[in-house]
Amino acid sequence: MVEYTMKVEQELKIWKQKMRRQSGLISRVSKNAQTKINGLLPEKFHNVMTESIKNMVKATLAGSNITTRKKYPTDLSLYERDELFKQKLSTFRKTASIEGAGTGAGGILLGIADFPLLLSIKMKFLFEAATVYGFDTNDPEERLFILHIFLLAFSSEEKRKETLNIIENWEQQKSLVADMDWRGFQQEYRDYIDLVKMFQMLPGIGAVVGAFANYNLLDHLGETAMNSYRLRFLHDNENGADRR
Repeated sequence: MVEYTMKVEQELKIWKQKMRRQSGLISRVSKNAQTKINGLLPEKFHNVMTESIKNMVKATLAGSNITTRKKYPTDLSLYERDELFKQKLSTFRKTASIEGAGTGAGGILLGIADFPLLLSIKMKFLFEAATVYGFDTNDPEERLFILHIFLLAFSSEEKRKETLNIIENWEQQKSLVADMDWRGFQQEYRDYIDLVKMFQMLPGIGAVVGAFANYNLLDHLGETAMNSYRLRFLHDNENGADRR
């Protein structure tokens, strides 16, 4: 297990370098355009979107907590937890892909329905990930950590670096981020997925685009979640923390 831990630590180093890397030209241009568009939208629109997504996420969090298995054996190794996590990810990727194909085939109306459906799949997956690595989702702090993983996965370069620092230093940072910046949360998420979801609504290709996009969004979220929980798992074990 020492060899596996060393392997994971090397993977974490590479992952953190990737997360801090400058975004590509297309991503930067797209983000700048979306920022300008957001600046032109009336304040009322932003308030409505913020409240809508805030309530949607909170409802999803509550539902996910009820349906998530609460405990796995406490003596599982990091390798065993990683393998269990990969099995969970495989299932959720397939679920998201099927959901994307179904709503994509339905054009604009079902394409709109894809937003809350995919959001609920992602949140449910993160709850499962938390329990796999031994964290208690009944704890409000753990739900806040879940939201930061979500934000880390679906945010722009500047916000991504800021959120990675919070996740890396969670024990020191969690008291400083006692609540989520919901307006920033919803803008980052919408800006991240808007372009691909626009193509999903096109007749003829919506189903293919929806399946491919949702599969890859879950895959990206999976990588982010696994490495975020690996960081905490290793940190807690180094410091002798008891999460049972």
